[in-house]
Amino acid sequence: MADRPRGEGAPDDGTPKFDWLYGGGGAPPPDDDATRPVPRRPRPEETRVMPTVPRPGAGDRPSRPPAAPPPGRPPGRSPAPARGRPSGRSRRPRYWLRWLMVLVLLWVVWLVAVPLFAWSKVHKVDFEPSGSRPADQPGTTYLMVGSDSRAGLSPEERKKLGTGNAVGQRTDTIMLLHTGSGPNLLMSIPRDSLVDVPGHGNTKINAAFAYAHGKPGLLVKTIENNTGIRIDDYVEIGFGGVVDVVNAVGGVQICPKQDMVDKLANLDVKKGCQEADGATALAYARSRHVDKYGDLGRAAHQREVVSAVGKKVVSPWSFLNPVRYWRLNMAAPDSFAFGSGTSPLRAAMWAMAMTRVNGDQGLTCGVPISDFAVHWDPQRSKQMFDYIIKDDTADIPKSLCTPTGLAGQTGD
Repeated sequence: MADRPRGEGAPDDGTPKFDWLYGGGGAPPPDDDATRPVPRRPRPEETRVMPTVPRPGAGDRPSRPPAAPPPGRPPGRSPAPARGRPSGRSRRPRYWLRWLMVLVLLWVVWLVAVPLFAWSKVHKVDFEPSGSRPADQPGTTYLMVGSDSRAGLSPEERKKLGTGNAVGQRTDTIMLLHTGSGPNLLMSIPRDSLVDVPGHGNTKINAAFAYAHGKPGLLVKTIENNTGIRIDDYVEIGFGGVVDVVNAVGGVQICPKQDMVDKLANLDVKKGCQEADGATALAYARSRHVDKYGDLGRAAHQREVVSAVGKKVVSPWSFLNPVRYWRLNMAAPDSFAFGSGTSPLRAAMWAMAMTRVNGDQGLTCGVPISDFAVHWDPQRSKQMFDYIIKDDTADIPKSLCTPTGLAGQTGD
């Protein structure tokens, strides 16, 4: 019988114990069912890296090292999308753009609202005469009248402006402004022109205004009957209006051709171009006693002031300066009267036309006359009127468009 392994308490006879079971050596028991020791394998001292297998077609492209994560951010994590309010740098441009759009919108509203508000206060007058009138004609012809009414002027203002205390209402200024396919034409009609006034015979043309007690209907009919030109719109301005408008645009430039001292008009200016305020511009437009052409020269001064005002009105500063823009528009209700039926658009067209009556943009003339009496030249005046009726101002010869209306003059 085979020897059995000795257990605890068995005598020590030199036979090996169970060291073989733990790899301590010794021979295993001969029994086949006994447990055998498993040999130990040495462990690798470092982690092996599996070789990479290139993908097809990737060998042609240079490999790029992976981007290093920003400092403080764990590798392998993408930044979270920004939430809430944007940063100050990206928010600031949009903030100012929003405010800029609001300011532009408010400015446009201001530019539209102020003229409409002023227009609601402008006085309207009935100017169209009854009876037969010339048929409609191409272009547009405005009758512009400067009234010498002192209404609204205080005694101190009358003294300062040299207007005197005359009662009633007459007109010192009569102009026709024609606009159409050709250059704008501003033509003065001398107040002493001898014409036929319906119902009153042959007399001075400004008497038509006085006979009708300042109502323009008879004056319109007188002009239409004697010229054949149809009057489409009517504009009237008083003494105080000239002062207010000139001051509203910051003054105008006048260019007297001689020293002018006229005590009756409160005028004292030197020869040459100079800036004039409202009071000086009015005195310059009214003076006729120191000009060699008398009332004809005064008409030329009036056209000069009107053209200078028009030039200032379209200055960018008139629109960019809110104070000047307000004063200019609010001068209209106290200074102007428009024909009834005149729309704000037609009034704006008249104002724009007044800015293009000098230089290469327009013509300024006196109605053709034959003498200082003042009789209209029957042949030359008819030629001028025909050009206007046909809206053919581009073909008016310089010999026909003269400063005083007398033949043989050039320039204004």
